[in-house]
Amino acid sequence: MTAHAVADGDQEQSGPARARLLVVVAVAAEAEAVLRGLPGEATARPLPGGTLHRAQGAPVDVLAAGVGPAAAAAAASAALAARPYALAVSAGIAGGFAPHAPVGATVVADAIVAADLGAQTPEGFADVTELGFGTVRHTPPPAVVALVAQALAGPGTVTGPVLTVSTVTGSAERAAVLAARHPGAAAEAMEGFGVAEAAARYGVPVLELRTVSNPVGPRDRAAWRIGEALAALERAFAALPVHELAAGHEPAARREPSARHEPAARPEPIEEAGRG
Repeated sequence: MTAHAVADGDQEQSGPARARLLVVVAVAAEAEAVLRGLPGEATARPLPGGTLHRAQGAPVDVLAAGVGPAAAAAAASAALAARPYALAVSAGIAGGFAPHAPVGATVVADAIVAADLGAQTPEGFADVTELGFGTVRHTPPPAVVALVAQALAGPGTVTGPVLTVSTVTGSAERAAVLAARHPGAAAEAMEGFGVAEAAARYGVPVLELRTVSNPVGPRDRAAWRIGEALAALERAFAALPVHELAAGHEPAARREPSARHEPAARPEPIEEAGRG
């Protein structure tokens, strides 16, 4: 089945495809947690290179893309080429920067940052923006961030930058370097920037939502709380205002991704997302 066959199956007989959210996670366990938080059953739909899981009781499609920014960008691009979406969401579990985002916290990203995309120079690390080659930062629409943060509000919910890395931090020294380079960083994961790059090329707004399973720093598997983080991810999607997020922005017109390296112009924030 081609990507466009997937899109054709989503269309109403007399109108365009309905607005939906595309949620991109890394692994099946995260996809299952997201789907458990949504009402109704889910159906599997073939997509080039993977399988899209369509929630029947909510306007949400969930895609397990694989680990890392490249896999996330490739899978998200395949889904975005298949049909228009109102919002792309990178979601899953993550490491949290203590004390801002302790284990068990839910993080809503107000910035999605490629933390290790650049070059080491005699003066230190320089990211690709400093080198003049592109961007290392995508900003989710502030109204969307505010809406989601309000819906998930609680003592364990924080807002802040989420860093995308290709190599997970495993030492206190590396954690300190990242925290100093990115003040206020809340979490570290591996896929958000890839999803954001794909979404930018299709003119689709992006959001990142993470639940914290372990602190960023020395690897201590005995201290990881993956089950708790997956349960928090399920609760987050149960509380997420998915209908409002999907209805607040017309689906982006399908277009080919930009042939240039620079991301497409950032779309306007979701118009209705600020409703209380």
